[in-house]
Amino acid sequence: MPSEVFVRGMLYLSLTVVGVPGNATVILAFLLLLYQESRLLPSDVIVLHLACVNLLVVVVRCLLETLASFRLASIFGDVGCKAVIFVYRTSRSLSIWLTFVLSAYQCLSIVPPGSRWASFRAGLAQYLGFVFLFLWLLNTCMSSAAILFSFDTKNNSSLTNHGINVQFCYVNFPSKLSIEANGAIQVGRDVVPMALMALASLIILVFLYKHSEQVKGLRSSGGGAEQRAAKAVVALVTLYVVLYGVDNGLWVYTLTVRKAMASSLISDLRIFFSSLYAALSPVVIIASNRKVKGMLRCDVKRKPVQERDTCLSTM
Repeated sequence: MPSEVFVRGMLYLSLTVVGVPGNATVILAFLLLLYQESRLLPSDVIVLHLACVNLLVVVVRCLLETLASFRLASIFGDVGCKAVIFVYRTSRSLSIWLTFVLSAYQCLSIVPPGSRWASFRAGLAQYLGFVFLFLWLLNTCMSSAAILFSFDTKNNSSLTNHGINVQFCYVNFPSKLSIEANGAIQVGRDVVPMALMALASLIILVFLYKHSEQVKGLRSSGGGAEQRAAKAVVALVTLYVVLYGVDNGLWVYTLTVRKAMASSLISDLRIFFSSLYAALSPVVIIASNRKVKGMLRCDVKRKPVQERDTCLSTM
């Protein structure tokens, strides 16, 4: 096995080892909370949905890339390439938009009660299911090019002038216009929520800075919980902006430098950095979310039902 293939496999394996159990733990914690309380808060639903999407990213891309790199499974035929790239791009973009929805909802949660923005937050919580459905439809449609232009490298041994090498697959676009249009759509799909979530995070930080004394005074009535949640969302957004900023920078480089399209190295770096968010975000969630930590602590200690209910009531 060539050394670069081995290193590639080990990198994806590291993401798999961190991302799969991490996201599965977050999902399990919220399912246990749902079982215990029979409901989840809107912010919890968004985080649960985000963890499910991130788990899909890690499994579809990192786990399958690991198996293929170590030749443990033959996955990337024509159908496999189309399915993997389509599902990966859809789930990756969903992860981005759900992070924005989470940051926007948290931003709205710190506005004064009774204001116009507070009523907008209530409306967002009420129609959250429709928001999820819209995002799924939007990102599914925007990822459809992967179904049309993705092929197995073995059956299509030559890369066209407008194709992109993604190691086990080629994404061969029919023309320069099509690859530039697809590239612009992907960059726009990432930059728009990135800018919006950065703005939401900036508003949160300014609010926490200006009203820090008021927030401290409200800790006994829940202000401290809001402050912790806001800081956790800002941490997730910061992680996203850094990792996906590198990812999009590499994507723009791929579109503008012809030699970069023929090399799988740039594509591997892009996939690694974008998948790194899906693998590391559950670590931030577990470290900062008291509900997740509380459910895991109660489950690990195997407390009696009465004691576990007491643990839930303290979160």
